[in-house]
Amino acid sequence: MARLSSEERREAIVEAALAVARRKGLATTTVRDVAAEMGTSSGLVHHYFDSMDEVLAAAFSRAARTGLENVTASVGAAADSRRALTAFLDDYATAENDWTFQLWLDAWSEASRRPAVRDISASLNVAWKDLLESIISRGVEEGVFACSNPEGTAWRLISLLDGLVLQVVAHRSTVDRTTLLRWAREAAEGELGLQGGSLEG
Repeated sequence: MARLSSEERREAIVEAALAVARRKGLATTTVRDVAAEMGTSSGLVHHYFDSMDEVLAAAFSRAARTGLENVTASVGAAADSRRALTAFLDDYATAENDWTFQLWLDAWSEASRRPAVRDISASLNVAWKDLLESIISRGVEEGVFACSNPEGTAWRLISLLDGLVLQVVAHRSTVDRTTLLRWAREAAEGELGLQGGSLEG
């Protein structure tokens, strides 16, 4: 069997950490868990990462960035800003069945105790906001949206979406996906001066 390079070994550790975190959550994933997943020793994990925080941050980043890349591709393929915004909102509403968002909840919970996780979480949150802001700015340029502050509007909508998805993922019975999507569309329509129902379908 070929010997793994340092980069390949780090990638294997991240993949193992992600597999464990998917089952157990970020907070309870340990170096020993990751080593057991790989069939190796805890010392190997410590050799490639300075702390477990860095391992968890890398695992969370791997999962979260994949989701962001997928949505960015969908938004980029949209024919106009209205369709791009609809695609963005539709993707957020699928979080009910997306294990990645459970990792987001874990990351938010762990952010105050794990600086590396906090930094990754914050940077990815800004990236999602930037994507939404770019859609809004595009719509303003196209004359479809009315918005004097795309950044502020993007932050408000992201915050609303995150709060609603938290209710869906954490509580299940409080808010359902259909309601989440309806409220998100209504909020976006109100923020952007759109006629009610403009973002449906």
